Order: sequence, then structure tokens, then C-alpha cells
Amino acid sequence: MNIKEKLELIKRNTEEIITEEALANLLKTKKNPVAYCGYEPSGPLHLGHFVTIMKLMDLQKAGFKIKILIADTHALLNKKGEENSIKKEVEAWKKTIKAIGIKAEIVLGSEFQLKKEYQIDVMKLAQHITINRGLRSMQEIARDIENATISQLLYPLMQVADIKHLKVDVALGGLEQRKVHMIGKDMSNILNYNFIPIHTSLLTSLKGPGQKMSKSTPGSGISVTDSQEEIKNSLKEAYCPAREIKENPLLQIAELIIFPQLKKLDIKRPEKFGGNKTYNSYEPLEEDFSEGKLHPLDLKTSLSEHLEQIISPIRKNFK
Repeated sequence: MNIKEKLELIKRNTEEIITEEALANLLKTKKNPVAYCGYEPSGPLHLGHFVTIMKLMDLQKAGFKIKILIADTHALLNKKGEENSIKKEVEAWKKTIKAIGIKAEIVLGSEFQLKKEYQIDVMKLAQHITINRGLRSMQEIARDIENATISQLLYPLMQVADIKHLKVDVALGGLEQRKVHMIGKDMSNILNYNFIPIHTSLLTSLKGPGQKMSKSTPGSGISVTDSQEEIKNSLKEAYCPAREIKENPLLQIAELIIFPQLKKLDIKRPEKFGGNKTYNSYEPLEEDFSEGKLHPLDLKTSLSEHLEQIISPIRKNFK
């Protein structure tokens, strides 16, 4: 795979790379650069997480070494559970990552975040970042942001320090991570460390616009270890108005998960409703849906079958 092919693979289904020029230069000058993504172990790994997991797989194909941070300390700071419950979630996450099959170095935040050198870097950042900026960076990440605690203000500082202490070249995250990553870019001279942020789209909650997908809210998301019946029921109740393409979580699932994984999407329906049809890319699917040529129920049925193809091997390997 040449540099151009690697760039195209990495750019696929990304919202932003800061910057593409820096990424191209990295690929030219470093044989095996390092990329990471961090996850709070506060519930099962769901399709929203899977978008970034797939991007990590793309980066791996492009020659990157992959690190996955299971951010147990961050989860505690962000009021995502008590220590014992978080420990149980950590073990579940390790099992799920193994079941997915991605080859990655798994690192626990608590393994390095309490070291003196790390904490000194957090303190340095604390001297240069205002409380207001810290709060703004957590608006889409923090739980109960209206009553934010000091622990939640430590969160973005630690996330920036993570990038340095994990020694990564690329920090991957959903768009909700952008403000934190930009703090890291602006503070690169303070920590004497720079990196390339890559951001992917966020999956809208199955309940509809206004919130991202989650498994902590009933009916909001689909776990990558859910049963076939659970997948079917979740999609049956999901938000999907006819012709509506903006913030439609089912179209997002098709674009960001089905096509990258399976390369096509098959619609099976009686001839009187248009007959069977195969889509080999996302754009014609969106066009047909927006024009009313594809009924929401047919899309839901199709997604249920295609997600089962993707999730069933993960569920089988989840031991």
C-alpha cells in the first residue's frame, strides 16, 4: 500500500484530520507510527464506539501500531461509576476488544496516570488552561455538566497528558473529543509534545436527534454483543422518519458501519413494493430514502440482518 492509498483508507468516513499534510508527512517519515483511542469503561461497547474501532483497524492496515486506552481513572473522575463497578466494566471491555479481533496494546489509565512525571504534566497544563475552556471541552463528554465537579475539570488535562505518556503520533476520537484535542494542540509547547488528531462522526441515538448513541440510556444504542433479537427490537423502535436524512441514526449505521464492513446493503421486499435491490455504496441508498423510494421498515429489516452478520462473530467470540 503506497502513501496515497494509506491516506485514502485513513480518510474514509472521517470528519477531520488536523492536518492531512502532517499525516502524509508522518507516513513518509515513520515506518510504524502509533495511534490510540481511549474509551471510558462505563457500559458495553456499542456501535458508536465501533465506528472508532473500525477506524483503528484502518490505521492498522495503513501500518500503524494501535494502542487502546481503557480509561478507568477517567470514568471515575467523570462520575461513571464506583471503583468496583468500573473494574467489572474493564474486564468486559477487554473481553469485547479481544472478541472483535483487533490487534492492539490495551493500556489501563490507572497503570500510568498516578506516576509523578504524569502528574507534573497535568499540573503544568492546569496552570495554562482556564476553567471556562476546561468546561467547554467537556460539554459533550461530561456527565451532568451543569453541576460539573473539579474531578471533571481534571479530565481534559489528563486526556492531553495521556497522548504524551502513551507516546502516540495520532489521537483518534469522535467529534465530541475535538475541543480536548485542540487544547492538546495549543499546549504542545507546554508539554513539548505534538500529535495529529483524527475525528470520526458521532452516531445519533436510536431515540433520535439531540444526543449521541449510548447504552446507558434505554433504547439509545446497540451493543456489539447484543443478541439477534435485541438488535431486531432496538431497530424496530428506532427513530427513522420517512425521507428524513438529517441525524437519521439508521442511515448513519449504514454509512459508517455496514458499507465499510460488508461493502453492500441488500434490501429484500415484495415486487409490489419495489422488489429486491442491492446498494454497493451509501450515496444511492440515501438518495432513494430521501425520495421515498425506500421505506423505513425495509431499511430497518435490512439493517437488522446486516448488523447480525457483523455482530454474530463478535458475540460468538465473547468468552
